[in-house]
Amino acid sequence: MTIKVKTEKDLPIAGATVRLNQQLLGSTDTAGVLITTNEKIANQKISVSAIGFKEKTLSLSNKPSNNLISITLLASTNVLDEIVVTAGRKPESISTIPSSITILNQQDIQAQTNITNNLATVLGNAIPGLGTSTNKATNSGQTLRGRAVLVLIDGIPQSTPLMNGARDLRTIDPSVIERIEVIKGATSIYGNGSGGGIINYITKKNKDGKKISGQTILGTSINPFDPKETLGYKLSQQLSGQVNKWSYTVSGSADYTGLQRDSDGLPLGQTDGLSNSYQYNGFIKIGYQIDSSSTLTGFYNYYGSTQRAKYISKNGIYGQSPTIGVKGEEPGKPAGTPYNHNAMLTYSKSNLFHSTQLDVTAYLNSFSSMNRYVASGTAWYGPGQTMINSEKKGLRLNLNTPFQLFSISTEVTYGLDLLKDVTYQDLTDGRVYIPKMNMVNFAPYAQVKADLIENLIFKAGLRYENATVKVNDYNTIATGPNGEGSIVVSGGNIPYKATMFNAGLRYTKYDYFNPFVSFSQAFAINELGRILRRAKENTIGNLETDPIITNNYEAGFSSRFSIFNISASYYISTSDLGVNLVDVGGFLMPQREPEEVKGYEVTLDAQLSQKLSVGGSYAYVEGKAKMDDGSKIYLNGSRIAPPKATGFLSYKPNQQLNLQLFWIHTGGRDRFALNDKGKYNNSEGPISNVDLFNLSGNYNLNKNWKIGFGIENIFNTSYYPTVSQYRALDAEYVKGSGTVTSLNLHYQF
Repeated sequence: MTIKVKTEKDLPIAGATVRLNQQLLGSTDTAGVLITTNEKIANQKISVSAIGFKEKTLSLSNKPSNNLISITLLASTNVLDEIVVTAGRKPESISTIPSSITILNQQDIQAQTNITNNLATVLGNAIPGLGTSTNKATNSGQTLRGRAVLVLIDGIPQSTPLMNGARDLRTIDPSVIERIEVIKGATSIYGNGSGGGIINYITKKNKDGKKISGQTILGTSINPFDPKETLGYKLSQQLSGQVNKWSYTVSGSADYTGLQRDSDGLPLGQTDGLSNSYQYNGFIKIGYQIDSSSTLTGFYNYYGSTQRAKYISKNGIYGQSPTIGVKGEEPGKPAGTPYNHNAMLTYSKSNLFHSTQLDVTAYLNSFSSMNRYVASGTAWYGPGQTMINSEKKGLRLNLNTPFQLFSISTEVTYGLDLLKDVTYQDLTDGRVYIPKMNMVNFAPYAQVKADLIENLIFKAGLRYENATVKVNDYNTIATGPNGEGSIVVSGGNIPYKATMFNAGLRYTKYDYFNPFVSFSQAFAINELGRILRRAKENTIGNLETDPIITNNYEAGFSSRFSIFNISASYYISTSDLGVNLVDVGGFLMPQREPEEVKGYEVTLDAQLSQKLSVGGSYAYVEGKAKMDDGSKIYLNGSRIAPPKATGFLSYKPNQQLNLQLFWIHTGGRDRFALNDKGKYNNSEGPISNVDLFNLSGNYNLNKNWKIGFGIENIFNTSYYPTVSQYRALDAEYVKGSGTVTSLNLHYQF
């Protein structure tokens, strides 16, 4: 008996689950077909379900004469049924996952990139719980729920948790991103560095079946009030298609950011700035349909973004006057991300055994982060410029097997992650700042999902981390002439072993109240480089290099009724050993104390009419560390963002025009006292309220041509980004950008 499942457009639906009288028969292959030997079809009920489609049940009175049953599924219109692959390494509906999740779809990304092409700003403006953008080339301080976030591209790790370069949010051009999935709270599903959650950029792939289609984007941006030298541009070309068993997507883009000026027209300070920066991206993804149940997919992405500044910083005075840019040339090499290479090859096979889905992935990431030149280093002798280098090679084996257990629909996702991560930091003159940290990680895992009773979904899992970091003998960098202050450190192996656990429940019966509770853990070898570079002991074994084990407790719900969509969650995140970077002698060092971070998030939107919708969010987070004497101190601004509220108003008067007004509010926070020198320690400065408004719009000229336009900081508000305020340093007391207008012309064929 052959069962074929398809869409309304006669396209096959792969991975559809087929049940006979609630007993699992199997899943369809990539051709949308399931062949079963079960002949007892007459007078039975067949149920078919697939992610993104409405479930369908057929009552068959007679056995089909041609042994073929064709079933058409309708696309789901429920906004809660968006698909996410990151949470469990397989396609799942958000409404069934016991976690807080935010998805930015293609429309969301385009609306935000009409305003700015900076992904750090896009995410900071749109994701509740994530810190707002620094308006710089780095995303320092943009934590998620007060902890480090692991950034991925199609599952490939971009973050460098062994030594955080804070450039991982800007590692790909938005034009090649299909959607962005954000899984909040501790999670071990992808390993090292996800104490606050995961941000996964899912890249585009060909879907329309045409032999060739494409999109061309030409864009420009300018400060309308003080336009001199502020002109920027963007060019992007994308081609995709399908020929026989092959599919492809190819894209290239170039982006230039002109001089950034504040609301008074003054050039912004250039410390890690974006003025006069160039961004390039090259992308190719190729798929091959081996047979009806097997596919091979490969992709490569190059990203580079460096600043060729025409201005240098003239320091202001913290709390009094801003650091501004003045004409001049910065010594050293251009700062930014000279290169970020990602390559991946995936083999997938459905119905391997008992409807098992197999995915085997090999990947490579090679990443370089160039810090700015400093005339006089605080951590080393003389001038210098450092570069963080990281190379990751990984292999992922992932399987998913559905089965019936005592009449309970169950599935298990299981597999193995292998990762080799080599990270180090040198000065461009050859001096070693952080020695090579060679990590090898072996991590088996298993996740179970079961429908305990109707509409009650249970998920639980284990992951065993078995990692070793090898460090050769090295000398800490000299702090004075002739090697003064350097310490000889004997290297060795640092072993890390830990078992991570997660469990959660979600009740899905009612759209108007879809609650969940969960417990999850995460593992991180975070900021090991900072510990090694400031070693005071002469052997690795004497350094405090223990991992961070984060425990996340969370309860929340989503709700959809009438014209409203609501979601809310409350969480508590604890760790026996945290990493709070504190000011020690003028540089930041990790403080390893027990920590507790807690907070809540609320989102609400309403479809007031076919033309008008409104919505917003509010996120609050607070964190403290417990000292040896039992006292508790606040975690500083590098970890804990101030309260953030967002709002939007969307107006679509007709099929041609769509307008969206966005509001972003960051609240005040004042937690720390002046030190004995009458100044604030690094990252302990007070934060004042900031309110910004942005506008995005699209106008469809015809089926091929479209104009996108945006205004960032509509009212030319004078403000300091939160990082400029809490860092409490003269050089980094830089204002935010004034008004910038953007215009983009899109051509699709």
